[in-house]
Amino acid sequence: MTAHDKYGLFINDEWIKPDGPTITVTSPVTGKSICTVPAATTAHTDAAIAAAIRALPQLSSLSGWERADKLHLAADDMEARIAEAAHMISLETGKPIAQATREWVLSCEQFRWYAEEARRICGRIVPSRVPGGQFEVTSEPVGIVGAFTAWNFPASLPARKLAPALAAGCPVILRPSSQTPGVAMVMVNCLRKADFPAGSVQLVIGKTADTYDPIMASEAVRKVSLTGSTRIGQQMIRDAADTMKKVSMELGGNAPLIIFDDADLEAALDAAVATKFGNCGQVCVTADRIYVHEGLHDAFVSGFVARANAMVLGDGLDPAVQMGPLINAGRLDEIKSIVNDAIASGATCVAGGAVPDGLGEGYFYQPTVLTQVTDEMRVMTGENFGPVAAIATFKTEDEVMTRANASQMGLSAYAFTADPARARRVAKGLKAGMVGINSFALAAAEAPFGGTKFSGMGREGGVEGIADYLETKLTQLVF
Repeated sequence: MTAHDKYGLFINDEWIKPDGPTITVTSPVTGKSICTVPAATTAHTDAAIAAAIRALPQLSSLSGWERADKLHLAADDMEARIAEAAHMISLETGKPIAQATREWVLSCEQFRWYAEEARRICGRIVPSRVPGGQFEVTSEPVGIVGAFTAWNFPASLPARKLAPALAAGCPVILRPSSQTPGVAMVMVNCLRKADFPAGSVQLVIGKTADTYDPIMASEAVRKVSLTGSTRIGQQMIRDAADTMKKVSMELGGNAPLIIFDDADLEAALDAAVATKFGNCGQVCVTADRIYVHEGLHDAFVSGFVARANAMVLGDGLDPAVQMGPLINAGRLDEIKSIVNDAIASGATCVAGGAVPDGLGEGYFYQPTVLTQVTDEMRVMTGENFGPVAAIATFKTEDEVMTRANASQMGLSAYAFTADPARARRVAKGLKAGMVGINSFALAAAEAPFGGTKFSGMGREGGVEGIADYLETKLTQLVF
């Protein structure tokens, strides 16, 4: 029995499996149904909002230390369920079990980190120019939060929203992707065992009209947080304006990776290949545009191709598998189109470029490497969100920096170099919310994650991550 069978919707501290519409969860490995789960109606979402309204005064009145203890209890239960949760992640997404396990562990760390941040919500005293007066600056919970998450990281994305919101004292209505609802159910049940006030955490799954629309229309919901596409983020900003909701969002990426001629070639290849094909390339911070110095280009491509061709594809539940499938048929069609368009425009496919044989009816695509790409090609101008490495050459630092920054997106950017002065110069010059120098390791509970420009606003993680769930209050006291 999986979470799909045991749970359902979570409203007012109760798991419910109402009769009515359902959602089919499909395996990307087989293309066949895993199960069906109940779909929330507008009435269910309204009930969740009502329960959150009742929970707000109780949750916000708990001390930071009390909220911290509850978050640690939730993390304890999460750590006891690593195997179950990792299996669920891999089942729903197809990603390799090792990657799924790491995702759940990183999600546990979010709750540990924000448990401690709950203890550190503090204010300050500001001297007043009024005789006998002083200013007090304090923080209060922003209020009820609507949290919307994508399918590519079905554990870590909800954790990044649930943990800081609860730490701040905000009830949360979580609406995960309908493609990957099971692991959210596991996480919410761990929070249920932590004994937060009823209504502090709600889980609704369903159509936009029945879940998103009521949350966005409600004046009681004071903040929304989204991980999703730029298009959806733009619509959410417009929708939030009607009720003046606070918004934070992590949207699309189009990350550049610069390999300078003094880079450690083997280290760069090992890191770049593993990152590019992790989760079948369906990672917002992965490198979409790879710029390699012309003096290192041939050796880099040769090493990249060898590693790509050696990757083991298949069902992520098999420990030997290194890359699973794309999430659905739509993504597979999109990747085929992107690769075919690049080749038609003059790119050379030196590895992959096709659906692999012998893997059944799932949504698999070979690890693909394209060379002779230009900056105008679709594979370079947008987020391909698939296992496609597009490699171009450059001559000078000034040239490649201009090309790397020529994107509306500003989520992440990377460079490999052995020169400390160049590393500092490039890190400062890259227009992105996050920069990795000789590393792709950006996602950590203790570090702020997020982008600039069309890649979103706000941060998740670090001391900055709780700020979006707090309002600052100023009090002038005169005696």
